[in-house]
Amino acid sequence: MQTLRPVPRINAIATALPDGEIDSHYRNWAQAQLRQDKQRRVFARMSARGGIDRRFSVLGAGQSHFDAGSFYGGDQAPGTAQRMAIYASEAPRLALSAIARLPDIAGVTHIVVASCTGFLAPGLDQIIARQLGLSADVERISIGFMGCYAGITALRTAAHIARSDPDARVLTLAVELCTLHLQETEDLEALLAMGQFADGAAAAIISTSGAGLAMGEGISAALEESSDLITWTIGDTGFAMHLSGAVPGRFGAALEDSDLVSRLGNGTPLDRIDAWAVHPGGRSVLDAVERGLSLPEDRLQVSRTILRECGNMSSATVLFVLEQILKQRPETGLALAFGPGLALEGFRFGWTGDAG
Repeated sequence: MQTLRPVPRINAIATALPDGEIDSHYRNWAQAQLRQDKQRRVFARMSARGGIDRRFSVLGAGQSHFDAGSFYGGDQAPGTAQRMAIYASEAPRLALSAIARLPDIAGVTHIVVASCTGFLAPGLDQIIARQLGLSADVERISIGFMGCYAGITALRTAAHIARSDPDARVLTLAVELCTLHLQETEDLEALLAMGQFADGAAAAIISTSGAGLAMGEGISAALEESSDLITWTIGDTGFAMHLSGAVPGRFGAALEDSDLVSRLGNGTPLDRIDAWAVHPGGRSVLDAVERGLSLPEDRLQVSRTILRECGNMSSATVLFVLEQILKQRPETGLALAFGPGLALEGFRFGWTGDAG
């Protein structure tokens, strides 16, 4: 007799942003590094068209304003050790702020943490478990340095745990402090890329009981001959990101592939899918997804809103999108995120109100 597999679902999601607004201050700082008037005009025009109104940083108001003597206002760029010291103090704080907004964390059996903007040991998983007073036998997993699609990977990992252990209650976290890794440069493309990233944290509870977004089949795809388009390198002055301007076009072309489209839909026409939780890696990325998949204009509205109000918070961003979609209780949905590789990660979801 065949045994039905338990269905994991996202019961709740909560998010947190730091207090320091950084976007307008970053734009002034970035433009000051460009020596040619033409480059400054291009930067201003492209930034204005980027679909971002606000971004936030764990650097306090004085530090995130790039004033003389501030974190980025010294004679030398801050070293990696300085950046990691701030990560060590602020990443747990921001993660705990998101967790505090969850309705209930009683009975947590596992923790899955995703973060690619810092390293410390003991890790965030242990620090957070101790701060929450969780049992010492709580199982922990850390997912690091995967980039923007790590939020999807963390949720799918939590789903696998819940599927294999129906009594599991998995606390899943994504916390990123992207603004600790700004780099002084005269490269226009690099300054535009850094101008998208921000800090944020998201927490979720995944189990096999209660109402929530039931998590279905996972989707993964790696694009050939694209590994140099997004890179993330550890250097003496933090983590240096390279984000090529060719990324949106490359993803857009890949999404026009009939085999991939068939995999995404899994028998359902894409325009019949109710909710799209697409990682807003930038306005041009969302435009490319919309065009490549021939989606109606309103399908990516939640992603565009998160991008406008929060910026790209790497792995945490797709959970910000899912937090809003969870409130809508869609019958069908698809979560997608993109990152280094180039790679696409995703999963199908749909509202369930059953007890599991």
